[in-house]
Amino acid sequence: MTISRCFSGAAGADPIPVPSAQEPKVPVSNPDSQALVVVSFYKFADFPDHAELRKPLKDLCEELRVSGGIILAPEGINGSICGTRESVEKVLGFIQEDDRLNGLRQIESPVSPEEEALHHGHSSSSPLAAGEDAPFRWDHVRVKLKKEIVSLGMPTVSPIERVGKYISPGDWNALISDPDTVVIDVRNDYETRIGKFKGAVDPCTAAFREFPSWVENQFQLPESSGQHLMAEENCSNANGSPETEIPKQRMPQRVAMYCTGGIRCEKASSFLLSKGFKEVYHLKGGILKYLEEVPEAESMWEGECFVFDKRVSVEHGLVPGTFKLCYGCKQPVSDEDMEAPEWEYGVSCPHCYYSKSEEEKERARARQRQFETWGIIGGPDKGRRPALKLDNMKENSYSKNSNTRHSSSV
Repeated sequence: MTISRCFSGAAGADPIPVPSAQEPKVPVSNPDSQALVVVSFYKFADFPDHAELRKPLKDLCEELRVSGGIILAPEGINGSICGTRESVEKVLGFIQEDDRLNGLRQIESPVSPEEEALHHGHSSSSPLAAGEDAPFRWDHVRVKLKKEIVSLGMPTVSPIERVGKYISPGDWNALISDPDTVVIDVRNDYETRIGKFKGAVDPCTAAFREFPSWVENQFQLPESSGQHLMAEENCSNANGSPETEIPKQRMPQRVAMYCTGGIRCEKASSFLLSKGFKEVYHLKGGILKYLEEVPEAESMWEGECFVFDKRVSVEHGLVPGTFKLCYGCKQPVSDEDMEAPEWEYGVSCPHCYYSKSEEEKERARARQRQFETWGIIGGPDKGRRPALKLDNMKENSYSKNSNTRHSSSV
């Protein structure tokens, strides 16, 4: 079977038992409890009152100095947080006190000694001297309310109702080596560019919302199996037109999908099942769990895995990778990219230079100057107009009134 492929170069783990946040504190006897960890987690659930969790969860994270980002939506929770093991476990325990969120799917990643020093403020290489270069800033957590915990744009697709079959990292190689299995990478193009599984189909999507359209354009679905339509074989060229076109392919007998931590595959597999696909599998725990558990000598993974925090990418064993981040477009850049003439730190890289206007680049330069001067975007007032002191306001008001009276008496 021939499937059009686009090659651009180059978190469903079992729940971890955690103590409840309401349990009394006990003396910490294990030194590892104070070591930093990064934990990504999610769970799909019927959660219409999700907004009520936002404030107490944010307050707890700030109290325990747990940083990162968490999304709450009617369909569940999705997040990635960093902190000491003891603090992170307390936050996860607090979340799981709600029975609907109990059994979070989690993936834990180690933090390097260098990142840990930055997190605790033991290095002066960061403008903030406390975590600007660490996975997450220690003093910053975002808890957002959204319509979806992962945006597909199709509310009718619900992993709560149906989802594909989970395949453990240990069984993944055998599945994707089967010639009857079509392997699909459901991540975005800037992620697949730096790494993917050998032989995987790359949809070349710029956003997860584009995945349903790609499937409908790529395969002969039951309602359109009699039609001879065209689908793109490669990513669009610079003019936006497809480089080559081929007929739609028949629906594959078996599909195996993967993503970073598993959450996108939950929705993608649910979508494929709704379209009539029969055998749909997805990698349990995603790429991260695979890189953690499968020895590099046996691995079918090629390249590095992009992650959505300041590590940028990870390799086998979840050790930090070699890529950096372009703060102009938030895409990964290699050492070679940073040698290119299009590279300007904090402004642009070879992947975004030609798509940015000069006005956009100048705004990025201004933002970068603020950061280099103050250690924070917008300066000490974070872009807001500095508040005038009350005494100054009174003095200015008195002076203005005096000048008015003097002017009227002349």
